[in-house]
Amino acid sequence: MRTGQTTQRGAQTRARIVTAAADLVFTNGVRGTTLDEVMTASGTSKSQLYHYFADKEALVSAVILEQTRRVLAVHRPLLDTMESLEDMHRWRDAVVAFTRTGGGIGGCPIGSLASEMAEWSDSARIMLSHSFEIWETLLSDGLATMQARGELTPSASPRELATAVMAALQGGLLLTQVARNTQALELALDMALQHVANFVEPTSARRRGTQHTQKSL
Repeated sequence: MRTGQTTQRGAQTRARIVTAAADLVFTNGVRGTTLDEVMTASGTSKSQLYHYFADKEALVSAVILEQTRRVLAVHRPLLDTMESLEDMHRWRDAVVAFTRTGGGIGGCPIGSLASEMAEWSDSARIMLSHSFEIWETLLSDGLATMQARGELTPSASPRELATAVMAALQGGLLLTQVARNTQALELALDMALQHVANFVEPTSARRRGTQHTQKSL
């Protein structure tokens, strides 16, 4: 953003431009989206757009932040409260359901941007790397909470487990985007969570089994 309006109206205009750009980029990609299309979709003029964004690269940076905000808004409520393997499975089910609703179209908003931009713009690559880091940290923090509660063994590495789950998630989302069904995503996440389960404390697993039996009775 250049020197700009700090009024509420100005903030709303900028947000309208970013929202329109993010929607178009999600559908058409960065290279398939023109500034003229953004202006039409947002109902803004060229002077308004260039008042807030010096060029397309500046607008893409804002789109990355917006897509990151949207993705984290979906995942954060479940990951912020993750304290057990059961919580991880609830997150897994929510991810699958959300992806199924969208038919896999567009893939992961952050992952799709990364695939397109990583070799095209180093500044965008760095921003997207940070977006993944924030997302992965939510997983890592949840796994660390599980470990602190005695759910995971001391030998477990929350960060490494989070990376493995994130890799499975992104690979599954990519294959789902191509196949237009969630089978690959479900298999990838199930395998990743089974890997996490390998680090579950035996006493914790037995305690959950006992609780499940009592509830069944």
